[in-house]
Amino acid sequence: MFKKILIANRSEIAIRVMRACRELEVKTVAVYSEVDKNALFAKYADEAFPIGPAPVAQSYLNMDKIIEVAHKSGAEAIHPGYGFLSENEIFADRCEKEGIIFIGLQAILLKAWEARSRPRRP
Repeated sequence: MFKKILIANRSEIAIRVMRACRELEVKTVAVYSEVDKNALFAKYADEAFPIGPAPVAQSYLNMDKIIEVAHKSGAEAIHPGYGFLSENEIFADRCEKEGIIFIGLQAILLKAWEARSRPRRP
């Protein structure tokens, strides 16, 4: 069982993951953009870290910053929620290389799934 998990998402999905973690006595780390600083999910977490400005490309999709926060906070795993980085094979692979557990499909499975979902050429 993990002692601490970073939730790389916001809003209701983040709160649901945090609630489940509390039931299991697992500490949670939230990441938030400037605009989400006072959002409920950022306050509900055991720890919360800013990751950038409002545009998601500069915050919730900023893999480097999220991994940096995971290391800084001592999180053993990252739960991506849904959307954002949850289906990103590069992020899953980066987590693995950084020694952080990605709670979701392994990078190799995400790559195979992505390849299979592309349109085939005649």
